[in-house]
Amino acid sequence: MSTNKLIDMTEDELRTMAAGLTDIRDGECMLCYVYRMLEFGCTGLRWATHYRDVRAPKLRDLDRKLGRMGGFCDCEIFMNAFEPSAAAYSSGVLTSNDAEIDEDAASEVDADWPTVMPPCPGAAAGSIAGCSLWVYTR
Repeated sequence: MSTNKLIDMTEDELRTMAAGLTDIRDGECMLCYVYRMLEFGCTGLRWATHYRDVRAPKLRDLDRKLGRMGGFCDCEIFMNAFEPSAAAYSSGVLTSNDAEIDEDAASEVDADWPTVMPPCPGAAAGSIAGCSLWVYTR
């Protein structure tokens, strides 16, 4: 096998693996997608814009809409505008303090987000609205 053929095969495999990690899941809302993608870093509204381009291409002024909420980049969406709702804690998912949080205690949680968010219950097609796992904080 030639070196060029091996390089091409390796690059194809890496593209396939990357797509598996960064593709938007069926029915996944924008907030769950962006939150999941922050594992790969925050570089402006990269992930929110990708979501819009794929799932809600007719939506205009995404930057302005998110900016009005304090989300000038992907991570600021969660620092300034949205946080997990009680539904995100009611599934028995561990918080960053490794303590289980039930629905009643979720209202008392301040900075302790679930270590792993539960699966996204979904959002309307063509929308950037979040699912029931997120609550607007402003």
